[in-house]
Amino acid sequence: MTDTPPDRLSINPRSPHFNQPVLERGIGIRFKGAERTDVEEYSISEGWIRVGLGKKVDRKGQPLTIKLTGPVEAYFQTPAEGEAVPAEDAGAEDVKVEDDKADGAA
Repeated sequence: MTDTPPDRLSINPRSPHFNQPVLERGIGIRFKGAERTDVEEYSISEGWIRVGLGKKVDRKGQPLTIKLTGPVEAYFQTPAEGEAVPAEDAGAEDVKVEDDKADGAA
């Protein structure tokens, strides 16, 4: 079974798509091939993200957001408990670099 993030997620506690355990684990968003860290809400199936407009707020004090459309990829930043961490540099510790000067051949 693969570990996939939810199709839709929001960081706003008032949203029905808010999920605290998933947010604590860490979600990364790639939008149109670029890493985004300012995403407030996303939907993979509908292909959009919602980002804040600076410090602007509406009359109820909620941040103003804009919806951007395009390909969205979501991924977990930390593995689930009990899963092995993928080894990107497998075998890199076993490589020994020989130094010619260490043998005294100068």
